Amino acid sequence: MNDWPIYIGLPLWVWLFIFPTLIAVFCLVSRQLAQSILRPIWNVLDRVYVISGVFAAMFMVIILLLIVGQMVARWTNMIFPGGTEFAGYAMACTSFFAMAYALTRGSHIRVSIFLNMNDFMKFWLDALAMLLSAITATYFARYAVKTNYFSEMLNDRTQGLDRVPEWVLSIFTMMGQWPWDWADTWAKTSGKMVFTPVWLPQLAMSFGTILLAVALWDYLYRLLIFGQTQIVREEVE
Repeated sequence: MNDWPIYIGLPLWVWLFIFPTLIAVFCLVSRQLAQSILRPIWNVLDRVYVISGVFAAMFMVIILLLIVGQMVARWTNMIFPGGTEFAGYAMACTSFFAMAYALTRGSHIRVSIFLNMNDFMKFWLDALAMLLSAITATYFARYAVKTNYFSEMLNDRTQGLDRVPEWVLSIFTMMGQWPWDWADTWAKTSGKMVFTPVWLPQLAMSFGTILLAVALWDYLYRLLIFGQTQIVREEVE
């Protein structure tokens, strides 16, 4: 882990793995106190998970509209440049934004054959599985963000025909800048179309994996506090 930089005096891996694990231990040994501390945070996170699901649904609609647009363009002998690429970006956004919401609704595949042995084994195996999943998702999220960073640093651009207005990129660029740098960003912005930078669709991967990691740690804490999983599959009649 030589490439994990130090933040506030500690390596990044300590913040991402050790501290969340210590919080899990705290949830196990002091359930009532942990519940009172985390309950306001749960109220916020539950809304965030639903919002991520709404974003996933919106991008599914965008995929449909792009496919219909391509069909109309083909029937009318018109050109729809970048339609296939944009549909691919929307599909990636749908997948990554849906991961956390799908987890909270029990839509992820869970092999439960060993969980049905007895209550003691069910609790500890479920907790171990959630812990390993949270660590794996956190590791994935860290490198998803790092990939996003390197794509922006290298100014990596799409190989397809898709282009976006430059002012759209400026809006997303502002999110990673200090407010006093915004004026300089917009001074360099023109109204022309530019090839899509790879970091733009990769943002969905970064946000989605971060939210999945947060959801896994969150539901691990809920499992340790309540003594049983809070992931309940929705009944469909």
